[in-house]
Amino acid sequence: MYTRRSSRSLRIGGTLLAAALLTSACSAGASTNAATSAADVALAALPRSTPAALTPYYGQKARWHGCGVPEFECATLKVPLDYDRTADGDVRLAVARKKATGPGKRLESLFVNPGGPGGSAVGYLQAYAGIGYPAAVRARYDMVAVDPRGVASSEPVKCLDGRDMDTYAQTDVTPDDAGETTELVDAYKKFAEGCGAHSAKLLRHVSTVETARDMDIVRAALGDAKLNYVGASYGTFLGATYAGLFPGRSGRLVLDGAMDPSLSARRLNLDQTVGFETAFQSFAKDCVQQPDCPLGTKTTKTTKTTTTAQAGRKLRTFFAELDAHPIPTGDADRRTLGEALATIGVIAAMYDESSWAQLREALGSAMKENDGAGLLVLADSYYARGADGRYGNLMSANAAVNCLDLPPAYDSPEEVEKAVPTFEKASPVFGEGLAWASLNCAYWPVGPTGEPHRIKAEGAAPIVVVGTTRDPATPYRWARSLAAQLSSARLLTYDGDGHTAYGRGSTCIDSAIDAYLLRGTPPTDGKRCS
Repeated sequence: MYTRRSSRSLRIGGTLLAAALLTSACSAGASTNAATSAADVALAALPRSTPAALTPYYGQKARWHGCGVPEFECATLKVPLDYDRTADGDVRLAVARKKATGPGKRLESLFVNPGGPGGSAVGYLQAYAGIGYPAAVRARYDMVAVDPRGVASSEPVKCLDGRDMDTYAQTDVTPDDAGETTELVDAYKKFAEGCGAHSAKLLRHVSTVETARDMDIVRAALGDAKLNYVGASYGTFLGATYAGLFPGRSGRLVLDGAMDPSLSARRLNLDQTVGFETAFQSFAKDCVQQPDCPLGTKTTKTTKTTTTAQAGRKLRTFFAELDAHPIPTGDADRRTLGEALATIGVIAAMYDESSWAQLREALGSAMKENDGAGLLVLADSYYARGADGRYGNLMSANAAVNCLDLPPAYDSPEEVEKAVPTFEKASPVFGEGLAWASLNCAYWPVGPTGEPHRIKAEGAAPIVVVGTTRDPATPYRWARSLAAQLSSARLLTYDGDGHTAYGRGSTCIDSAIDAYLLRGTPPTDGKRCS
């Protein structure tokens, strides 16, 4: 399934945090054919004392140097590849910070993570958080980011690139017959084999638990007594995991666009399918009121307003036409726009309502003028594909973390075929593709290490859990569930559209989070904003 991504990625050209249809993103839980009850599994806190084998890592000091971006500095820190076998070698983590600007007393460091998994926290810090977070927050905190192990500048996992990745991204994810099903399975297998060939050693050690332990080493290297943190989307699972492992070292944590670690992969995927359908309904309702909407028209003297169901049927028909006859894009590499890339382009715009106008224009060009360039731009941004045809490692890291954090949602095409009707009921527009997207971890070269579990984090300071009621990627029910699990949670609700809430225009949300970060005053549990 899709992974979670920053709602700002399309607007600022920063880190892209969504997996493609071909990368199953089910980061917080596990699923097998046997029922696993998360009620019986809870993440246990680690001992307060530092094991002797980890003392050299905790004794590091960051050596800062310039990194080519004004006002930011960078460092490299080492963490063990395997926390149980430190003799097996190290992983080098890329760390960046922007020092507090003052005035006022410094409040240690504020770590940020934009999600993914696979999003570059360093890139996010330099492109957005370090310059776009409220001035009062940046004045009091050193803004810090760590690229997680296997991501971006921290020994990135590599699977496919260039033309191989282009082919992968264009593979039909709504197979019509046995031959197309075989092609899809082969694509998943080739992707997995590429990961195994290029990153065999690291591939076994990119779990969320290991990354959370890495953050504690970085915290210590910066001299901070506690970890203060703002995580978005998958970053909420990472932050909650940190709190579960190190409740006594958890400072002011904000988890925005929350995930639910207690759910199985199948449930996560199905919930997310409902979320994307909800987002499409909001887009369609707005679209048919606009004069340039290619999915229908608003009421005139001679026509009736197109319903959202009619708009959805028109989009599905368009996808089916592209499946049979892709259209030109003008791409230098001669890529055409088929159903797979068109679907990705539409999904990309579901994360943020500010992208709806761009999507209307792109759909209009494709549906009325046979020009797929606009949707291809959206799809490329989603995949982190550069103009030179090279891909960032987002897709590779995304799959590597997700497939390690939990067993696959489905083990065979036959299982997916049985599940398709349920997914189509959840989302007539996206359901079939999202069901087939849940298959890729079945062919992963290393076995999973995670399972569904609750996170209590007993003894942690107040943790602010933020949920958006019509969030497409992290449905609101996940925020409610996580808040119910965490012993010190305060649930903050944004009644609106889009993925995540902080910094997206709600003064109510922003002021509540700023008050917590700056003064340590959490919002009242259950507070709602619009």
